[in-house]
Amino acid sequence: MHATLPLLEQTEFPALRRQQLTTLQVNLGYLCNQSCLHCHVNAGPTRREVMSAETIEQVLGYLASSSASTLDLTGGAPELNPHFRRLVRAARALDIEVIDRCNLTIMQEPGQQGLADFLADNAVQVVASLPCYSGENVDGQRGKGVFERSIEALLELNRRGYGQPGSGLTLNLVYNPTGPFLPPPQQALQADYRQRLKDDHGVVFSQLFTLANMPIARFGSTLISKGGFEGYMQLLKDAYNAATLEQVMCRSLISVDWRGYVYDCDFNQMLGLPLASAKPGKTHLTDLTAVDLNGREIQVADHCYGCTAGQGSSCGGALE
Repeated sequence: MHATLPLLEQTEFPALRRQQLTTLQVNLGYLCNQSCLHCHVNAGPTRREVMSAETIEQVLGYLASSSASTLDLTGGAPELNPHFRRLVRAARALDIEVIDRCNLTIMQEPGQQGLADFLADNAVQVVASLPCYSGENVDGQRGKGVFERSIEALLELNRRGYGQPGSGLTLNLVYNPTGPFLPPPQQALQADYRQRLKDDHGVVFSQLFTLANMPIARFGSTLISKGGFEGYMQLLKDAYNAATLEQVMCRSLISVDWRGYVYDCDFNQMLGLPLASAKPGKTHLTDLTAVDLNGREIQVADHCYGCTAGQGSSCGGALE
């Protein structure tokens, strides 16, 4: 695996500062039932990093005392953390909105029976990764049979009310490009997804989010191996859109790793760029009790161009 941080640290990306915190994004571990090329977490079935019960309690304590109104659960496959359901129930009891970033095929894994019912019963917002409406493209990126299993999972969620008008159950899909290029305009692609998934499979959903691939971790390493890293970085820089800066996710979100350490975003977490602090070393979530992050400097590097290229890219899709 090639390290990408040394290629990203020298940057001309503009300085950013935090606004009021609204979202606590928590990585429950790198264990996953899939190994995707674009995965910036290097997640997979052999990873053993999983958040402990003690750290889960620290997350809940922070939610109870901070301004965060949304808990955004990611991984790996967050559902593979043995404390996932307890965390969701406890957060909902605090009236915190919960997002589950679901790869869909997790719903057919052993031990995940009843997951769709659990998510619906707790009004969890599902953000489901589906990199294309074409089975050939999805299977080529994620493995044979993944598309068919993903459609089965989407239909199961639809039967619980997800994505159905008036149900109150949100089902958003996520598109990632299959290679070193920018996603197409989100609204146009969303219309294509809607028509193809409805006509071909009877699937409905709420919104489509388009996310650019980040030049870090597995995807960045592959670019280096193929000699495409510099070209992709130039593509991102050439497409830089200053109008997206006010809405980038790091202004209102902090990212927590499986050990409880805090970063400005999930991408910084994977690069090992900790939250800016007066003290050397990493900041733990327990260090932030009663701390106002508003106005704090955000750690930036060249990968930040991935969030500000074209329409922009964030955990909630395009920024324009």
